[in-house]
Amino acid sequence: MRVLLIYPVFPRTFWSYDKILELVDRKVLLPPLGLITVAAILPQEWEFKLVDRNIRPVTEAEWEWADLVILTAMIVQKVDLLAQIQEAKRRGKPVAVGGPYATSVPGEVAAEADYLILDEGEITLPQFVEAINRGETSGTFRSPEKADVSTTPVPRYDLLELDAYDSMSVQFSRGCPFQCEFCDIIVLYGRKPRTKNPEQLLKELDYLYELGWRRGVFMVDDNFIGNKRNVKLLLKALKTWQIEHQYPFRFNTEASVDLAADEELMDMMVDCNFDAVFLGIETPDEASLALTKKFQNTRSSLSESVDKIIRAGLRPMAGFIIGFDGEKSGAASRVIEFVDQAGIPTAMLGMLQALPNTGLWHRLEKEGRLLADRENISQHATNQTMLMNFIPTRPVEEIAAEYIQAFRTLYEPDRYLDRTYNCFLKLGAPRSKTPFKTPELVDLRALAIIIWRQGIKRSTRWKFWHHLFGIIRHNPAVWEHYLTVCAHNEHFLEYRDIVTAEITQQLETFKKVESAELPPAELLSEVTA
Repeated sequence: MRVLLIYPVFPRTFWSYDKILELVDRKVLLPPLGLITVAAILPQEWEFKLVDRNIRPVTEAEWEWADLVILTAMIVQKVDLLAQIQEAKRRGKPVAVGGPYATSVPGEVAAEADYLILDEGEITLPQFVEAINRGETSGTFRSPEKADVSTTPVPRYDLLELDAYDSMSVQFSRGCPFQCEFCDIIVLYGRKPRTKNPEQLLKELDYLYELGWRRGVFMVDDNFIGNKRNVKLLLKALKTWQIEHQYPFRFNTEASVDLAADEELMDMMVDCNFDAVFLGIETPDEASLALTKKFQNTRSSLSESVDKIIRAGLRPMAGFIIGFDGEKSGAASRVIEFVDQAGIPTAMLGMLQALPNTGLWHRLEKEGRLLADRENISQHATNQTMLMNFIPTRPVEEIAAEYIQAFRTLYEPDRYLDRTYNCFLKLGAPRSKTPFKTPELVDLRALAIIIWRQGIKRSTRWKFWHHLFGIIRHNPAVWEHYLTVCAHNEHFLEYRDIVTAEITQQLETFKKVESAELPPAELLSEVTA
């Protein structure tokens, strides 16, 4: 069996980092870990080719070569997913689809694909293989059980075009113990975090090392510290591995804010060369946190928690949401104030979305407030450039106006430099002893461009040099990391204009069609068309 694995195109999002990737001559931030894990689970006597369409299109030779086409996607990749299914069917190729989008709303792709491989592949891929061996030409494969991830094989990293990626992905755990109403992670993967064993993950790192990888690794767990006991066992083994290999990898991950309450865990992460963590803060408004059942963020001061994480040596990235029920006017301004005060350089802001089958979805459905229906949930592809897909408790025009203004304010160049500077002044120094690496030409070129743009060309020039020399004087161990994060605003400066333009356009359309008194689903369809 010759299998062509295709990863559909992402629209430009907060995490696209296009401008930064251009600077270092790379195409994509992260690889499709799901697809290379699928390739590892399927029979290894099968042949595989993988095309990440975020890097390049599928060639005619690859289409011709394939006996079977397998795709996976998130909701935001829907448009290109359906286009690639149609391309495969036009060529007479059988198509199998899996992943979080198909699992959440299988009805949207059921008519397009021959096979639906849903839920967790460790369980449903063997069912699919059995059906193929029986000669079945279609089928849906599901399981309510959660996989034992300690049996998951090492992903097929060899199938990737490694040079095109800025970082690699590994996964240690699935699931999260919390109950946030808006989150679909607990719907897809459950509330009991399941982990691999340390030796298993180290084998994945061994394989990446053998393939020559020497850059960043993102631990893609939605809450890396969901099972703290097992995470500490991993970190103990990982520290030894990093020392033996002279720290070839720099790690970052996602975690809940209660990380700040465990100093030992933070120290162990920094010892393993973790240098950044994404935190789901959502809002500084405690009433909204309680309403959305994010109780773990109400147990201690959020600003003090962020401060502890920074001082331990982990740069915070954080997610924020506006549009919660009962939210008072000025929510976005309160987010800006919190982000500046806490010193969080990278703050991802979004308007609340009701994702399929979440607690929020079911509640809004009962209340008749959804602007989407079960037959076409993803007509509203959720990212930072879309209006809300439900009727909020305050005017959507007000929320959207706050959102646009907040995005523009957060990534105003002077403000971003000040926030980044304040963070890095107190950022704990790395404790790992990494050997000196001669800078590559592409990195020197990127450095020169950043110095030209931020230190000479723009009005930020004096602040850029003042802050850089301040970091070199007061916290010299983090100056390279600091410059890298300064460079990130090259992406956000452009992306805030995209957010402004697209949200403004949707608002104008919303105002035009709102008076037509369309049913909610038709209203959303008109706005997002």
